[in-house]
Formats: sequence, structure tokens, C-alpha cells
Amino acid sequence: MASRCWRWWGWSAWPRTRLPPAGSTPSFRHHFSTQEKTPQICVVGSGPAGFYTAQHLLKHPQAHVDIYEKQPVPFGLVRFGVAPDHPEVKNVINTFTQTAHSGRCAFWGNVEVGRDVTVPELREAYHAVVLSYGAEDHRALEIPGEELPGVCSARAFVGWYNGLPENQELEPDLSCDTAVILGQGNVALDVARILLTPPEHLEALLLCQRTDITKAALGVLRQSRVKTVWLVGRRGPLQVAFTIKELREMIQLPGARPILDPVDFLGLQDKIKEVPRPRKRLTELLLRTATEKPGLEEAARQASASRAWGLRFFRSPQQVLPSPDGRRAAGVRLAVTRLEGVDEATRAVPTGDMEDLPCGLVLSSIGYKSRPVDPSVPFDSKLGVIPNVEGRVMDVPGLYCSGWVKRGPTGVIATTMTDSFLTGQMLLQDLKAGLLPSGPRPGYAAIQALLSSRGVRPVSFSEWEKLDAEEVARGQGTGKPREKLVDPQEMLRLLGH
Repeated sequence: MASRCWRWWGWSAWPRTRLPPAGSTPSFRHHFSTQEKTPQICVVGSGPAGFYTAQHLLKHPQAHVDIYEKQPVPFGLVRFGVAPDHPEVKNVINTFTQTAHSGRCAFWGNVEVGRDVTVPELREAYHAVVLSYGAEDHRALEIPGEELPGVCSARAFVGWYNGLPENQELEPDLSCDTAVILGQGNVALDVARILLTPPEHLEALLLCQRTDITKAALGVLRQSRVKTVWLVGRRGPLQVAFTIKELREMIQLPGARPILDPVDFLGLQDKIKEVPRPRKRLTELLLRTATEKPGLEEAARQASASRAWGLRFFRSPQQVLPSPDGRRAAGVRLAVTRLEGVDEATRAVPTGDMEDLPCGLVLSSIGYKSRPVDPSVPFDSKLGVIPNVEGRVMDVPGLYCSGWVKRGPTGVIATTMTDSFLTGQMLLQDLKAGLLPSGPRPGYAAIQALLSSRGVRPVSFSEWEKLDAEEVARGQGTGKPREKLVDPQEMLRLLGH
């Protein structure tokens, strides 16, 4: 089959009985049928950035877009990052599915770019390549004790309860009383909420089909003994990175009460008068929660709460403290900080004071980080992004990027949509201006031959829909919207690969 595919394109540059090895770059430019006149574009990554980029590119009346994804399943962080008790956020999958159903769009999962096929090979096969593979790593704390058992990244913890295959061996120990999350963003609040949600509330979510948390994670969380979660930030209330929706959910979390020190909010009332409205509303909610006496109903709810969460401001982690036997984490040593500078230039500087915060679980949530995908692609390791101008990769014509690998791991899905549409717009402008390679390109037919020769079997979108149906069927038995498949090998077996 592979040799027939090569022969169909007429590639005489390679013997029909032997296909090029990984890393080689056959010249696709001159050896294929001249009937192909469609702009062939590929997108690497099938999360929001990838699908939104593809959606915009399909505005071109002839363009064909192939989306490559290293997982056998699509949707990236919508599937593996969005909190399992936020099903409404996942409705965007319906839009992505419409895009994938376009006759001019194809999804190819189980293909890892940089391993199974190189970026130069993609650039030879397509008129343009867009890198939209997101941020697959986390920022390290770079402090002593970070390697101790009982310390993990919030990213890995989120991947664990959301069914990301690479995180299924995490096995977090939730037998402790106190957990510390280093970071004060939305991911930190998501993790705190999942840790503190009472088991009976999780059961209620199951009954109304509002969670797709994995079976294994649900079992561990049911047995959790974590009662208190501290979220630690280097700066103050005006600099928190979470949004008001997530904060409101935490304040109203059943069975949990907030712990906020009014001293952290002294003088804040005057400072918030000039800040943008979203920040002002967020800070006012924090201020009310910290300083105002709750009403009778809320006071009764808080008094009966068996769990608690708190924000520790002006604290910077210096060391993860070991247990007496040195075998696991037992606390975090924090440097007390104060703020210097104004507005965007505000930074935390140490005062010289230290304090220790005992805990049995430490979760680092100080940001995601992109990785370089291929030696041929420029990468700024300090910023964790591909250097670009409006999505055009610097010094590499025909190569583009969108999403977090373009701008860094910031913003919400709507931010990524706008960003990805802009990259798509730039690419189509370059296509119209004649700045991309002229003449036909073979597109997926070339890549399919390479993958076949390397023993890689891509998963199509119709095959994903078979896996989707299997997940939904498995979920029906437990009242869940789906029971996620978490083993790629099981997925491939179900498809007969």
C-alpha cells in the first residue's frame, strides 16, 4: 500500500521498495501529479489553538487543512485541562467537531511531530505549516526538595484526574491533612476545588451527568483526607491571576470555608478605584470576603464546614522541607516578601523573614511551558515560545504558530480563539500575496507514506468518533457523560490497529 501511494505521486527520487528513513527530507516539490492545485496546509496540535486556526483557514474556498495530534484523541486542553466539573466550557468541542467534519479538513491523531515525522518533512509536503501544539510542560520551582515524593506539578495533577495518558501513573497521596498549592491562578483554584469538593458532592455531579472525571481519580478523591488547602502567592491581592468566576466558586464551595487575613487587604479600598473593571470587581469580592461579617445563613454554612482553603499572600517558596526520615515532603519554607514598583512593574522582594508551612502535599502551579518541537524550528527557551511576528515564525517563511506556543500560556479559550484567527489571517494574506511556495504540494499523501514506512498508524476523526461512542457507552453505566479511555494502546486495540 505504501509503495502504491508513493507511485501514485510519481516520486521517482526514492525506490518503491524502500521508503526514506526518519529525518530524511525527500523533495516533494517536483515529483507529483500536476492535477493538485489546492493550497495544502497542516496544523500541528488539535487543541483550541489548532482547531480555531483550521476554522479560519477554511475560509479560503479551496484550502485543505490537515490537523496532526500526538494523542489518539483530539481537543487538547479542552479534554485534558478543563476542570471535570465545568462541562459547559467543553461545549466548544461541538464547534471543533463541525470543523473536523468539513470535507476540506482532516484530523490525524497518534502522530507525534518531531518523532514520527519532522517539521522539514511537513514543510516539503505542505504549502504552509502552523505549529499550535500548546504548552506540554510546567515551570519548575528550582528550589531544594522539589524532587521529594509528595511534590508534583498542578499540570500533572490536572492531567491525572482528567485522563491524560502520560499522567495516569501519578498516584497522588491524599492521606495528609494539609496541601499547599504554590500559585494563585485559575489552575491553582481548579486543583483546590477538586481537592476540597466533598465526596457526596462529587456523587451528586455524577447523578446529573456533570463530570467526566476518571474512575481512578474519583476513587482516590473519595478516600482523600485533605481538609485544608493553602494557595501561596509571591505578591498581593491586586496581583492574583485567577478570575472572578473561579473565585466565586471557591467561596461558595459546599462544606468549605475561606480563610483570608484582613491585614493583607489594608489600604486596598483606595487602590482599586483606578484599576480596570474586571480587576476591580475581583478585588472587591476578595475584600468583602476577607473583611465583612457574613450573613446568618453564610455564617452558619461556614461554621459547619469541615474543610477550609486560604490565600497566603506575600510569600515566596524557598525550600520543600523533608519529613524527619527524609523520604517525603513535610512542609514548605517561605520567604516573606513586600512589593516594590507600581502597576505592571510591581515585583516581590524578600524582607529577610522566613516562615515554615507544614503540609503533606505540595502542588506547583506557577505556569505551563512549551517545549521545542524540532531542531529546525527557532525556540526561545527563556520565554518558552517560538519567536514570531503576528504568528509568522521569524526567519522561516511558510512556518507559522498560534496559541500558547506563540504567545505563552496566558488567557482563556476566547483569548486563544482571537489569537488563532489572527495567525490564520496572516497566513491567508501571505497566500494571497504569493509569499508561499507556488505550485502544487502533495499534502497528507506524502506524510501517510512516510508514517506507513515507520510503522505509525494515524487515527482519523471517524475513528475518534468510534472511541467517543465507546466512552459514552461506558459512562452510561455509572451515570457519567463518558468514562474516558486513558490507555492509548487500548484505544488502538479497540480500533483494530
